[in-house]
Amino acid sequence: MSATYTILLDDLRVAMRLGIHPHEAEPQPVTLSVAMTVTYPAAPSADRIEEVLDYDFLRESILAMAGGPGFALQESLCEAVAALCLSDRRVVTVRVRSMKTGIYPDARVGCEIERTR
Repeated sequence: MSATYTILLDDLRVAMRLGIHPHEAEPQPVTLSVAMTVTYPAAPSADRIEEVLDYDFLRESILAMAGGPGFALQESLCEAVAALCLSDRRVVTVRVRSMKTGIYPDARVGCEIERTR
């Protein structure tokens, strides 16, 4: 019997280039949250990381993206993270949320997408 889980990476804080305005050419604070619905052929039985999706790959890949050239749009950032998640065939659905935390003194601005295989 297959087993379905939701794997979460919540409120990862990075500094990255994100935006269309000249002042956004410098890295700014961004938080990312990812929820992946993952299906395995069976529930893990050996209590070993090899049986499941290791979320380290996701965190490390997002940190690498943050160190790269950046994105003009939050939508593009979210799509890139979703594509990364869906590159693992066990991921059935992914929800990605990005939030710029330093744009306004009284609000955060963001984008959230959901993609399904």
